[in-house]
Amino acid sequence: MAVAKIIEVTAESAESFEDAIKQGIAQASKTVENIKGAWVAEQKVKVENGQVVSYRVDMRVTFVLK
Repeated sequence: MAVAKIIEVTAESAESFEDAIKQGIAQASKTVENIKGAWVAEQKVKVENGQVVSYRVDMRVTFVLK
């Protein structure tokens, strides 16, 4: 029987939402093993002077406990 756990991760990128997701998973993978998936709960942008300057995602990352 497998037991899974979910953590919440917020990541930000100046490039894109996709890059923010990749960076968030990469950072979480440094301390969490057996990541199986993620659900992007929310996407936000930061705007300055009428221009998008950063992309932020709030994710729920699922991993299986040993």
